[in-house]
Amino acid sequence: MTDEHTAHVDTQVRAYMVVFVSLLALTVITVAIAKLHLPVALGISVALGIAAVKGSLVALYFMHLISERKLIFLVLIFTVIFFFGCLLLPSFNQLDAVRVP
Repeated sequence: MTDEHTAHVDTQVRAYMVVFVSLLALTVITVAIAKLHLPVALGISVALGIAAVKGSLVALYFMHLISERKLIFLVLIFTVIFFFGCLLLPSFNQLDAVRVP
């Protein structure tokens, strides 16, 4: 192996280790927040926020999306917007049910 190849592999391994430690830290933070007994809505929001960060790290580094073209990110952004739109649809229905006497 050349020195350039070895340096590239070392850089990738270092990045994977940083992501791994970040995922472990975020998992510990999630468990610590669960022990705080926050109100349900706040607890779910915080847990989903942390899960979104962890999912992004996994997708970017372990699924190698960080080195993909911009088209992949456009499709991913559209998917996320569609997903949250689908999650919000029942909320809009619930709001309509509250307004009707």
